[in-house]
Amino acid sequence: MSDHRHRFLQLALSADALRFGQFTLKSGRLSPYFFNAGRFDSGSKMAQLALCYADAIDDAGLKYDVVFGPAYKGIPLATAMACELAQRGRDLPLSFNRKEVKDHGEGGQLIGADMTGKRVLIVDDVITAGTAIREAMAIIRAAGGVPAGIVVALDRQEIASETDPRSAAQAVAEEAGIPVIAVATMADLLDFASGNPELVGYRQPLADYRSRYGSRPTH
Repeated sequence: MSDHRHRFLQLALSADALRFGQFTLKSGRLSPYFFNAGRFDSGSKMAQLALCYADAIDDAGLKYDVVFGPAYKGIPLATAMACELAQRGRDLPLSFNRKEVKDHGEGGQLIGADMTGKRVLIVDDVITAGTAIREAMAIIRAAGGVPAGIVVALDRQEIASETDPRSAAQAVAEEAGIPVIAVATMADLLDFASGNPELVGYRQPLADYRSRYGSRPTH
């Protein structure tokens, strides 16, 4: 497992953003783990998280001109990552959207940099059903931008439905023709649990869950 993946999972565990036990998901599935990016709730945690995001993007070698954060969780994530990139000598434009269109002041749905003709990187926490990401891509295209890729914290690598062997991330990547980059994946989580004496007891429930709900390769 690469260094940024291990650092991210350790950070998530210490921040209580990654929890183990029994959790009923929105889908109704009973999951042995739960991830909540909202627990990265301090300047220090966000700075460390942004470091992991930036490392994942650097490793992927993706080319992009603008960083975009979908409302709401994507906004602080994209902002923190843009700050980290600036620390590395790459000061990129930043944009994000409102959930509600503003009809006074500057108006509109977008805040921040102009995306016209620019390659746009979308930064979010997870892709669950893919609805929010598809909405973000539509907003970017309407503003004249070109979605270039998506980066998320954790890819659960599980099927979106019993009739589709793809994960939501795989489905979005195929539909849009752009890469979805994850700081860490379910496979990384399994390795992480195996190497952590405090978590090794959760490895089998994790493996069982992946066996039942894990997405299949699409190529």
